Amino acid sequence: MCDSCGCPSPSDHNHDHNHDHGHDHSDGHDHGHSHSKTVAVHASLFAANDALARTNREHFNEVGAVAINMISSPGSGKTTLLEHTIEALKGEIRIGVIEGDIETERDADRIRAKGVPVIQLTTGGACHLDAAMTHKGYHRLQKEPGGEEIDLLFIENVGNLVCPSTFDLGEHERVVLVSVPEGPDKPAKYPKAFTSSHTFVVTKTDLLPYFDFPVPEAVGDALRLNPKLRTMELSSKTGAGMDSWLNYLRELVAKMKAGNLQ
Repeated sequence: MCDSCGCPSPSDHNHDHNHDHGHDHSDGHDHGHSHSKTVAVHASLFAANDALARTNREHFNEVGAVAINMISSPGSGKTTLLEHTIEALKGEIRIGVIEGDIETERDADRIRAKGVPVIQLTTGGACHLDAAMTHKGYHRLQKEPGGEEIDLLFIENVGNLVCPSTFDLGEHERVVLVSVPEGPDKPAKYPKAFTSSHTFVVTKTDLLPYFDFPVPEAVGDALRLNPKLRTMELSSKTGAGMDSWLNYLRELVAKMKAGNLQ
């Protein structure tokens, strides 16, 4: 079990019973009972989260805000991409940000310097945001100057490709990012992050000359897992590929205003 969130660990579901020795279950105890209770707790946890996520999504729809859940490993460039996005869309799309981190307000401070409403959620050790934290965070954001009038809500999740892919926050779109220095094997290693996402972004492409990152390989692995994935490559530093990213955001906002995004 994950100590912070209770999500299943490999030992919960993948215990290998093909040992060279036998198990002696003759002590009279019901050895399946504990496992059944664990599964029930997990089911209850996710059911409660999903119910609140639906409430979050309904609320976002009511206020007309597109919610995007950004997941990635630490250091993929999520915050830097948000900084450049805010600058590019200033005066065109009203943006708000919920920042998720285990500790510190550093990312929120960076976003705050761009002049948009932002709040920091520090999890104190938990490896992901959940729907309840997002619910509370959004109501806090609404109390910030301009927080009630946003068109686009970015939720920058805790840096982690495992648990964030399991918890629905009520977002309309989930974006998974992988930076060039991380290597191309992330779709193969963390498939849930890609099967649960709508868009896959390869970041820091300005570093391609210095790292062994065959983009077609990474994109191909991701599309085999999820053929519906939208894919793009960009560099926040040079601006290469940013037009595709910005037009994607404009398209989502336009769909929300037309009532075509659920």
